[in-house]
Amino acid sequence: MSTEKRIRDYPFDMEDISVSAQYARLREDEPMSRVRLPFGEPSWLATRYDDVKLVMTDPRFSRAIAQGLDQPRLRSQLVGDGIMGMDPPDHTRLRKLVGKAFTARRMEKMRAEVRGLASRIVDDMVAGGQSADIVEDFARLLPVTVICDLLGVPFEDRHVFRRWTEGVTNDETAKADVLFEIGGELDDYMAGLVAQRRKEPTDDLLGALVYARDNGDKLDDTELIALAGAGLLTGGVETVASALPSFVYTLLTRPELLKRLREEPELLPTAVEELLRYVPINTSAMFARYALEDVWFRDTLVRTGDPVLPALHAANRDPEVFDDPETIDLARAHNPHVTFGHGPHHCIGAQLARMELQESLRELLTRLPDLRLADPPESIQWKFGVIVRGPAELRVTW
Repeated sequence: MSTEKRIRDYPFDMEDISVSAQYARLREDEPMSRVRLPFGEPSWLATRYDDVKLVMTDPRFSRAIAQGLDQPRLRSQLVGDGIMGMDPPDHTRLRKLVGKAFTARRMEKMRAEVRGLASRIVDDMVAGGQSADIVEDFARLLPVTVICDLLGVPFEDRHVFRRWTEGVTNDETAKADVLFEIGGELDDYMAGLVAQRRKEPTDDLLGALVYARDNGDKLDDTELIALAGAGLLTGGVETVASALPSFVYTLLTRPELLKRLREEPELLPTAVEELLRYVPINTSAMFARYALEDVWFRDTLVRTGDPVLPALHAANRDPEVFDDPETIDLARAHNPHVTFGHGPHHCIGAQLARMELQESLRELLTRLPDLRLADPPESIQWKFGVIVRGPAELRVTW
């Protein structure tokens, strides 16, 4: 019976951006397996694409009831996850209200601004000499600036936002258990900005969130602070800050891919989607969903109250969905990856992240035709923060 399955220590791959072969073995032989993370109770691990999607979309699984439980996690602390910790109908209400402010049209209107920002960052890199650190000099700077512009954070406060971002992405900081301190500072700061917007309306995203209404319903201050603070900081900054250097590393260590993308820049949108599929961004499977009733996955029974972890990067390599999944195909036409999640909890900032990654790579590859790694690939150190993984430093030259 499924409850007697061996419990494996998890995560499997905490070395670089590779995906452990263990996922493929489990996907084939034991797609619903039992794992134990460093903290929290044992969990099921879903590795097949269809199972991962089911866990993220089926109402028989709840994220909300995970709050306060001894849920499986990498860190000792339990940190609230805002809108990610809600189920319908509360989640539906918030998502609809936020959608009124966080539209694809608003994101696309920002493209020229993001391209200009990426160009200025490259200017500064070139002015500084013949080498730079993509992590510190580009990847952390661009998304923080974009989010601050989007929210209307005063220019003089942006260094504080950058410190908070580094706090949640830095492995040592996360291990030092200071996340509550960072979260408290961020919440207090965002509360002040929300109060200002209530007194003096603005046309930035935070102002739009403050005044978003639907049939008289609106976001309260607690919801606003959670969404605009930790939600956008981790979703809108942390993901891009770690994904971009990982993508650059991937391209610079595969000359044939770099050459093709330079020769066919029109492939950039599909190339970004393929890199999102192939390059694991999350540290591991996370955000366990709890079964509200007994659920069968073929011959495996997940019982009421059991947590299930959806392994996104395992799903993204499922050969039942992706042709030749272990190969990077920059022109892949059919690419329904789940890097940004799926269903109700699909990342609301996905369009912004895509656009930032596209414009960043465009500027780097166009402006720096001789871009290459300054250090041997094997010498690069990798960080595993609260949510995402990536190079701790990625020195490049041109």
